Amino acid sequence: MKVIIIGGVAAGASAAARLRRLDENAEIILLEKGKFISYANCGLPYHLGGVIPARENLLVMTAAKFQGWFNIDVRTESEAIRINRAEKILTIRNGEREYTETYDKLLLTTGAVPMELKTPGDEDERIHHLWTIGDMDRVVNTLKTGAKNTVIVGAGFIGLEVAENLLERDLNVTIIQRGEHVLPTMDKEMALPLAQELLASGIDLKLSRTVVAYEKDSAENAMENTAENTVRNVTETGKDTLFAVLDNGERIPADVVIVSAGVRPNSMLAQAAGLECGPRGHICVNEFLQTSDPDIYAAGDAVEITEPIFGGKTAIPLAGPANKQGRIAADNLAGGSKTYHGSYGASVVKVGRMNAASVGFTEARLREMGKDFRKIYIHPSSSASYYPGAARLDIKLLFGDDGTIYGAQVVGTKGVDKRIDTIAQAMQSGRKAPELGELELSYAPPFSSAKDPVNFAGFVAENVLTGRSDVVYPDTIPTDACVLDVREPAENELGTIPGALNIRLADLRGRLAELDREKLIVCCCQVGLRGYLAERILKQNGFRAANLSGGWLTWKMFFPGEMSVSRKTEPEVKMALNPEKKIEPEVKMELNPEKKIEPAVKPLTVVETLDVRTLPCPGPVVKLKETMDKMAVGSAIHLMAATTFEEDLRRWAKSSGNTLLDVKRVAEWIEVDVVKGGGDESGAGYGAGAETASDGGTCSGNCPVPKMGMNASGNGNGNTTAIILFSNDFDKAMAAMILANGLVAAGMNVEIFFTFWGLSVLRKNPAPYLQKTLMERMFSWMLPRGAEKLALSKMNMLGMGSAMMKNVMAQKNVLTLPELIRSARGAGVRFIACDMAMSVMGITREELIEIDEVAGVATFAEIAKRSQNTLFI
Repeated sequence: MKVIIIGGVAAGASAAARLRRLDENAEIILLEKGKFISYANCGLPYHLGGVIPARENLLVMTAAKFQGWFNIDVRTESEAIRINRAEKILTIRNGEREYTETYDKLLLTTGAVPMELKTPGDEDERIHHLWTIGDMDRVVNTLKTGAKNTVIVGAGFIGLEVAENLLERDLNVTIIQRGEHVLPTMDKEMALPLAQELLASGIDLKLSRTVVAYEKDSAENAMENTAENTVRNVTETGKDTLFAVLDNGERIPADVVIVSAGVRPNSMLAQAAGLECGPRGHICVNEFLQTSDPDIYAAGDAVEITEPIFGGKTAIPLAGPANKQGRIAADNLAGGSKTYHGSYGASVVKVGRMNAASVGFTEARLREMGKDFRKIYIHPSSSASYYPGAARLDIKLLFGDDGTIYGAQVVGTKGVDKRIDTIAQAMQSGRKAPELGELELSYAPPFSSAKDPVNFAGFVAENVLTGRSDVVYPDTIPTDACVLDVREPAENELGTIPGALNIRLADLRGRLAELDREKLIVCCCQVGLRGYLAERILKQNGFRAANLSGGWLTWKMFFPGEMSVSRKTEPEVKMALNPEKKIEPEVKMELNPEKKIEPAVKPLTVVETLDVRTLPCPGPVVKLKETMDKMAVGSAIHLMAATTFEEDLRRWAKSSGNTLLDVKRVAEWIEVDVVKGGGDESGAGYGAGAETASDGGTCSGNCPVPKMGMNASGNGNGNTTAIILFSNDFDKAMAAMILANGLVAAGMNVEIFFTFWGLSVLRKNPAPYLQKTLMERMFSWMLPRGAEKLALSKMNMLGMGSAMMKNVMAQKNVLTLPELIRSARGAGVRFIACDMAMSVMGITREELIEIDEVAGVATFAEIAKRSQNTLFI
């Protein structure tokens, strides 16, 4: 048997090797139009960025090695130009020579080719595709000419990978995307974190824009015509400057342009031979990968296949399916009857520190097809939340009324590929969405939680399909609904849905009378769990209720506000915590790059490394404040914290007068140098890339660091908060101490006035023996003896509720109440016991832990008068 395989990369090389293993006697000819076979075209962007430094590492198998291993006639630079199906003759061109070969069987693995946009001016030699080794070599040669500005047309897989890698070469990178969001294999809201990551890393992103022309201009005129020339570092390379002109008139300088606007099937040979092709030109094949000619097979990016969800036709131009199709085609060429069951299109891509993966259909595609579907959003951790490095995952699951999984999308910094692969295999095995909750998946704290994120997706899907939960989405909340935010007030203050009513979950049962029974109540929390609990409470109390799927985090994906660029300039400035801060061009980039300005800065003294990645709120800010209090002004600590602490850190730095330097986002956490205090009288700073407390922005070079403004007592910046603790409920005392620790860590003076039942928090246990009257002894018996003996205000259940709460706190590494009290005292919070209440209740100072003062209402009145806030608990 004589088999000719046309195309020698993914599907073709895989088929040739497999066929030889099955049939040692077959005559196999492998034709490849280019110079190389079996190369890693998916690795091309990573060679541009130096991640894969050696070009030869991309050559998986050379032609000579392939021929030696498999005894296959490999012919590179040989193009099949005509198929005579009637006589089974193939015409081949090699250079100027044309010749023919007969065949018994033919396999077409001609792949895909980049889309040609036919833009005026695109004949310029600086405009490239990136599809083959030859393309990559041409891009590398152009970059070597001193290129500084790169334009990427298209924000699909290749465009995003190229952008990231060219940024690693310290190039200015601009992405032009025709659509409303990057990565069309994702839905708009799920692609948002990728756009934010691109902008934060310094890549300029132009959405809903197209390139209408490429124009040349002299280098001299380019400097005049480019509004952003000071930050783009337009260079003179001896050539006219090339500009990409957008549909809104904007002109972007481009030393290199890489067009990655999609691909089309390379099926012209098949069409000319009269083989059946689909509406977009893909070669039609059956389940055995046979074309309309039974002696001609086809595989890879050029073929149209059956998608297994709805049974329609599709094309999946991915390396994984291509390799598998090549193997199956080889089996059938050797006389087998192996079937290809279709592809679900599982894919993953790296974008900076983010990863994005998808499988199946997107919501946008389902709507185009007119399909009914359900969807849910969840935001679990990639691993056990208490294990350092746990990262948030954003997961979207799409499914039908019968539970059939239509698609899924996952975005995050860690564990993304594992979750999409798990869902893809569940889809392939025919499992329904609720069955995701039944999957047995490996668990250890560094890798997952005991209930994996995929399990959680199954649990939520089951609740939706069984009617236990009705979900709404940020863009479908009825206008007449009441939005109920059940988060803690402190969470609510960091952002909430406009018009939402805040009743924390723990108080909901006691405040049902405040809700309108005539309205739909849409429950909202941070990620959806507490919202579901609130929904269940309300429904079982006669309310109409629904849950906002994915909670506040999903809301922010739909309504992110304005995104702005934080362009990378100096290598050491990796990330600005406040990207809204605009950097003046004269600070960002010199027109003469050879001239270096040496800022008069003090050397930065890093005292220690502080790792707060596993501490829950308010642990990170309390630990940071304790450490900073022990340091000299001008010294710094190197802080490692969870990415979720980033915004709180920025706000803390701004309120406390400290400075953040060299903020870096690692895959699972942030690292930052936190400088205490400010510069000296001359204003000399402590280094480049500082974010000062005055405006939260960034600066380069000589950055003055603001002073902390310490008052006479040594606490904070002169602002005082007074807290009246009237209650001896355990949860309320916890709230008071958490607030006190957080406020003092933010630089506030805090004074707590303990009165009546609140005095119980201060009682010693065991109590000293004291002579008391009968009434005083009765108070002693009735009042809790210290912080460890307090009861919950709700659901105490004869002490069982308190025990449960303390157990959960221990599991979550939350400080105990005694520890919070000691932390507050150590941080300088003043404890004042009410003299009158002590007298009425027969409590003496000897019975109390260490306090600052016993005083009356006049003292508290004076405290309240100079306080910025007074809190009554």
